[in-house]
Amino acid sequence: MPVRHVSRVRALYRRILLLHRVLPPDLKALGDQYVKDEFRRHKTVGSDEAERFLQEWEAYAAVLWQQANENRHNSTEKACFGISLPEERLNDFRDEQIGQLQELMQEATKPNRQFSITEARKPKF
Repeated sequence: MPVRHVSRVRALYRRILLLHRVLPPDLKALGDQYVKDEFRRHKTVGSDEAERFLQEWEAYAAVLWQQANENRHNSTEKACFGISLPEERLNDFRDEQIGQLQELMQEATKPNRQFSITEARKPKF
């Protein structure tokens, strides 16, 4: 990414990983890996693509932050994350992006997710 975007990229990357802490462990692991891969994949893009990339991830972070707050206030309901993707938006995607989206959807909806994560916690005395 162009030099002028570097500090913005780092701050956004850290913010997203912090926001992922509110996700269930299996979704956090999936989300963290996806973010790392996407940010790594876009390291060398041009200025215009970098700007679009940052805008989309900033929008994602804003939605996740809003949903985390809503879920915190609605503690009686099951936590809900994500948004529907209108079919019209899919027309803007490249074939590679459609493939990535399909893989992500399959991974996120597996009945027996491959992630087996247990958080290490100190015993409470």
